[in-house]
Amino acid sequence: MRGERMLRTILEFHAYRDKFMREACRMESNMAFRAEEDAAGGYERVKSYLLGRHLSGPDRQRAEEALLDIVDKCGPVVDAYPTWHPLVVNHDGRHPETNPNERCGYEGLDHTRHFAHGFITCPYGNPDRVIEAVEALPSHPCATITAEQVDIPFYADGTTPVLVRCEWSQPLNPGKMVPKSLAVPLMLEQELPCWRWAERAESWETMRPYLLGVPHGARSSLFVEQDTAIAMKNIYMAMVQSGMFGPLKMG
Repeated sequence: MRGERMLRTILEFHAYRDKFMREACRMESNMAFRAEEDAAGGYERVKSYLLGRHLSGPDRQRAEEALLDIVDKCGPVVDAYPTWHPLVVNHDGRHPETNPNERCGYEGLDHTRHFAHGFITCPYGNPDRVIEAVEALPSHPCATITAEQVDIPFYADGTTPVLVRCEWSQPLNPGKMVPKSLAVPLMLEQELPCWRWAERAESWETMRPYLLGVPHGARSSLFVEQDTAIAMKNIYMAMVQSGMFGPLKMG
């Protein structure tokens, strides 16, 4: 039964990766970003990090199956979140965060790796600090953040891995992409209040990693499709051109 489930999960992962390949082929040929390469490369890096030399034989197979299951639930490996993502949104508005940490409400994180809609953290010893901090996060109108202990020896012997997930209240688009109907208003909620204190407007090139997440290309990322990213850019630039943030910062 475990072998069948492992095979099914692997097949689903490859089908998921193929989706990114088709998306990348629709992009301009001169774009450096290749979604399928980033998704596959990120998975291999996290696999190498979490499935260390301490795992072998059946234990390693079980851990890889668990990792594939996390990818299936939480989406591809990422380096940083958009600042409007529910996993990092509880931060100081003047100092946005793109990775989960104590400044956006988490405690006890250690040896952490990120996925589009969740992250795995591997503290040594008792994981209660992580779980209690997640349970104390403010409620979000579009998502629920949950934390659960994972019975897999990720990273090293002696760690107690915890999976933190962002479970959206609305269905995601294929490939675990955040739909435009969610990404655009969440971005607006994040950026609009800045007009009260901003002195200079940032360019789209500067803001792109904050609004699209990392990795990203010119017009898409592992969080949002091209159509959504273009809409976000147009709306952001309309705000900039209104002068509400002040003159555009040069250089």
